[in-house]
Amino acid sequence: MLRALCERGIRPDVVVGTSVGALNGAWLAGHPDAPIDDLVEVWKGLQRTDIFPTDARRGLLALAGRRRSLFDERPLRELIASHVTFDRLEDAPVPFHVVAVEVLTGKDVLLSSGPAVDSVLASAALPALFDPVEIAGVPYMDGGVGNNTPISHAAALPEVDHIWVLCAGYACALTEPPASALAMALHALDLLLHKQLVVDVERFESQVELHVLPPLCPLTISPIDFSHADELIERAYAASIRWIDEDHPRFGQAEFMAPHVH
Repeated sequence: MLRALCERGIRPDVVVGTSVGALNGAWLAGHPDAPIDDLVEVWKGLQRTDIFPTDARRGLLALAGRRRSLFDERPLRELIASHVTFDRLEDAPVPFHVVAVEVLTGKDVLLSSGPAVDSVLASAALPALFDPVEIAGVPYMDGGVGNNTPISHAAALPEVDHIWVLCAGYACALTEPPASALAMALHALDLLLHKQLVVDVERFESQVELHVLPPLCPLTISPIDFSHADELIERAYAASIRWIDEDHPRFGQAEFMAPHVH
């Protein structure tokens, strides 16, 4: 999606990201002039264990109630740190904000200043999978719990009048339930978040110029399967180019995103 937008001369003046969108957003905000293919190579080089490292002992401790999470956050932290080019959010070459959820209050908040790596990690700290990330004494978890595609936060920024939404979608063409507990949990979360996005699109498309790039469809690949990154990127690029070049409707965009059966 980013490659298609950039090829059509659409570059962001401000970036707002949540969860995996915070990871990609941090790269984009820190590399405003770099080719998107550099980010493509990052994703193509990842394996599942780079994000979700297998640790049977930790998993057993988590199931016994002696750990808050199933996975060690350090590999994800190291991945973020290796590609973030600024120490604090407010120092990003392109203005950059991430959304995270306060664990104790459930409130989704826009982080616009503070330590960059911690903030991005907090926005992507999926509950039960990773420990909460503490910033200034406040524990945060994945922003998707409260606002996965943060149209509301972007629309509230005074400098924003056009919003381009890059929607990851969900596996909409499964023929059977996901095989593993992790895949099942993430699929369920994707469904919840996608339904929330549909509501937000309906709410905000009359308030701001909103462009929602359609998610891939049909899609059968689990969010924990990193072996199809190249295929997904190429499909999304082709679909996004077609969508950008067509005279797509400004209103009623939620209709093509509604949950459906293949």
